[in-house]
Amino acid sequence: MQQNVLKVSGLKIAYGGIQAVKGIDLEVNQGELVTLIGANGAGKTTTLKAITGTLPQCRVEGQIIYGGEPVQGMNSFKLVQRGLAMVPEGRGVFTRMSIHENLLMGAYLRDDKDGIAADVDKWFGIFPRLKERRDQLAGTLSGGEQQMLAMARALMCHPKLLLLDEPSMGLSPIMVEKIFEVVRTVSAQGVTILLVEQNAKLALQAAHRGYVMDSGLITMHGKGQDMLDDPKVRAAYLGEA
Repeated sequence: MQQNVLKVSGLKIAYGGIQAVKGIDLEVNQGELVTLIGANGAGKTTTLKAITGTLPQCRVEGQIIYGGEPVQGMNSFKLVQRGLAMVPEGRGVFTRMSIHENLLMGAYLRDDKDGIAADVDKWFGIFPRLKERRDQLAGTLSGGEQQMLAMARALMCHPKLLLLDEPSMGLSPIMVEKIFEVVRTVSAQGVTILLVEQNAKLALQAAHRGYVMDSGLITMHGKGQDMLDDPKVRAAYLGEA
């Protein structure tokens, strides 16, 4: 039986009188790549922010269990200390720092210099574009390169759970394919991932399991391949009749 890393139960999130998330359940087991798909405004990013403790002032109900313990209301930096890392929508790299310096920032909680150096080499091996530009300022990179850097930086803290929020947003089709290739590579190395993504086809192709979110509710879930074959998913999210 797979160990449960994240379990969300009955999660409701309201901003004033607006109910953004209306009582959802989802879970991620160790070693899984789970995707949450849906249209803009469905509540996907709000859900991730609730999990990571980065929501603005709002009302949150329900339960978020991470690593076997309730974490709702916990400060985001404490969650990072517990191995929960997020690559936010928009990437959020340190633009006036070099690629190498950005990676070291991802390891700021660590003090094993040899291990940090080994991990820098490891991720440079998986992200060769970054290795070629290691001393270049992050702000001068393309969108796709910044996305790779944001992912590599998050992985430097050895996350037990990696949350990815719209990693393909704003990228060219070729770069989108590359980003998903990297996501699959990272997953194959045993990193547990919760992926929020609008590109439903690529997300479900990569995922072990998927959830569909619509207007603040989970409307469907199942194995990635089963959902790819589902006529409702194909019609609503893959543009196929």
